[in-house]
Order: sequence, then C-alpha cells, then structure tokens
Amino acid sequence: MSSRSRPFIIPVFLPNRGCPHRCVFCDQSAITGVRKRISPVYMREHVTRFLAYKKTSRGRVEIAFYGGNFLGLDNKETMPLLSEARRFVDQDLVNGIRFSTRPDTITPESLDVIREFPVTTIEIGVQSMDDRVLELSRRGHTASCCAKAILLLKQNGYSTGAQMMTGLPGDTGAQSIRTAEKLASLEPDFVRIYPTVVIKNSPLAAMYKLGRYKPQSLEEAVLLAKKLCAIYEDAKIPVIRIGLQPSEELNSDSTVVAGPYHPAFGYMVRSEILFDRLKTALKAHDTEGKSLTVTLPPGQGATLRGLKNVNIGRIKKMFGIGSIRIVEDKKVALGQIVCSTSQDSLLSP
Repeated sequence: MSSRSRPFIIPVFLPNRGCPHRCVFCDQSAITGVRKRISPVYMREHVTRFLAYKKTSRGRVEIAFYGGNFLGLDNKETMPLLSEARRFVDQDLVNGIRFSTRPDTITPESLDVIREFPVTTIEIGVQSMDDRVLELSRRGHTASCCAKAILLLKQNGYSTGAQMMTGLPGDTGAQSIRTAEKLASLEPDFVRIYPTVVIKNSPLAAMYKLGRYKPQSLEEAVLLAKKLCAIYEDAKIPVIRIGLQPSEELNSDSTVVAGPYHPAFGYMVRSEILFDRLKTALKAHDTEGKSLTVTLPPGQGATLRGLKNVNIGRIKKMFGIGSIRIVEDKKVALGQIVCSTSQDSLLSP
C-alpha cells in the first residue's frame, strides 16, 4: 500500500481505559508508552500537533483511539472525546474517527450511541477464535462473541478490523492458524497480527517466572506470522500491521521480560514471504553458477534482502548462484517477482 493510499493516522492512546478484565498479557501503559488519562483539552493539542506534521501529499486523515476498550468507557468519557474529534472533522481537517474496542462491547445499543459521530472504522481485539485460549488469557469473552461483533459492524456499514495474537497461553500455533481461517471466513476489511510478548508487571510475567508459560522464539513467531499472512492474502484481506509498534518504553531492556519482540518484526515476516516467492520462482530452473537479476515492485528490494542481506546469502547457497542483482521497477505488479539470467526469465506469482 502506497503512502498516498494509507490514511494519515493521528493516534490517541487510552491505556487500559474501559477494560473490565486484565488480560494475562496486558500492561497497556508499557505497550503504548502512555500512562495518564486523556482529557479533551490534551487531545485537541495532541491532534493539532500531529496535523502540523501532515504532508500535503497524504490523503485521508483519521483520529484513532487505541489501547483501551473504547465502547467500554462511560459515556461521560467517550462523548467529550468524540465531540472533540468531530470538531476537527467539521473543520475539514480530519476525515473520520476510528477506535479499537472489545468484541463484547459491540451491541446495537452501543452503536446507537456513536451513530451521530463520524466514526468510520472500528477494530476489534479478537486475539483468538479458540475458547480455551481465550479462557487461559482471561479475555472474558468467547469466539462466538467475536464473530457476532464483526457481523454486526459490517451490517452497520463500518470498516471493520480484527486484531489477533499468536503465542497466547494454550496456543501451540495450530490455534492461531484456525483463528486466521475463521477470521478470514468472516471477511473483516483488514487485520493486525501481534506475537505475544511478556511485558513487565503483566500477569503473564508472573506465569513466565513460575515456569507456567513458555513464549515463542523469534524464529517461531516470524514463521507462524508468515503462514497467517498467506491465509489472509488468499482471502484478499490486507494485513496492515505485524508486530507491536516500537516505542521508547518497549525498546528499553526492562520492559520486555521475554518473547519475540523485535522493532523490525513486521519487516522480518514480509522478508520471509518474499524469500519464499523467490525460492519458488527458482526451484524448477538451473541457476548453478549464473548471475541472477531479481526485479520487484518499488519499495520491496530492501525487504527481499532481509536483515544484513541474509536472504541474498541463503539464495546463493541454496541454488549455487554466482551473483544477485536487485532491481525495482513499477512495471512489475505487486506480489510478483521477475527473475532473469542470461538464458531465461522466471516469473513468480
């Protein structure tokens, strides 16, 4: 997705606001880097600062309430925030409002409350479509609740996002695969994939220290996320985020106790996806000792190379290639890789 087609998001983080449960993995103040309650005055100043950074070439602008359970908040808290956001929409400075919330807060009644506001997109914290995983994670809702919420949002015309997590207690990887398959069948407009990370002061940190929870390794998490992306790609559902958004607090040594946190996690997953496509294109051809030119859509060359050019070395060793040249060309369709030697041309779907 190009920078022109992506909306310019102004994030307003509400850590743990409106959450009736404390999920085992959660310390939202550490994840978002925000610890205080957000007032309408603070929000107005925050949004104004972000608008100053907006490039004129960027299109749609949205105010996004993240990090909490938005529809679980008391109306006395949500109404001032929504009203403040609507002021920016009325002034043609912002195009719409979006927020994240728990699936059990999506009801006809809660949607009636927000109907007067220019809310366009609602994201649901699904996390898993396996009831046992949800129970062990102390989510306080079921998989059927998630399915009903997605359907209700789509029926009411909202752009609907689903957030899922891998590596939760009780999830061996198979449960994540089934979650992706079930979510794909419900046809949300987009998804986010987050590997479970053990955060300091979370219930999961206590479980980890007692030996009651084993996190995924970074390699396991990357390879699983790659499989999940393939499921969503087949269903033509965009994956707009893979991995936690890096923050100063998350990047500190004291916040992440264990688990597959990496500031470039999404890049690593997409790099693996491109590596697989290149490998598929080369498998049926004799490339021993030849020089290879790989042509991709703009912006994907660095992703194919991987961290520290690791994929280049892997491909050379696997196929006996003498040298590899990476070229970006806008004529190559998104999702394709064109490989050529002096004797042939190979096209990867």
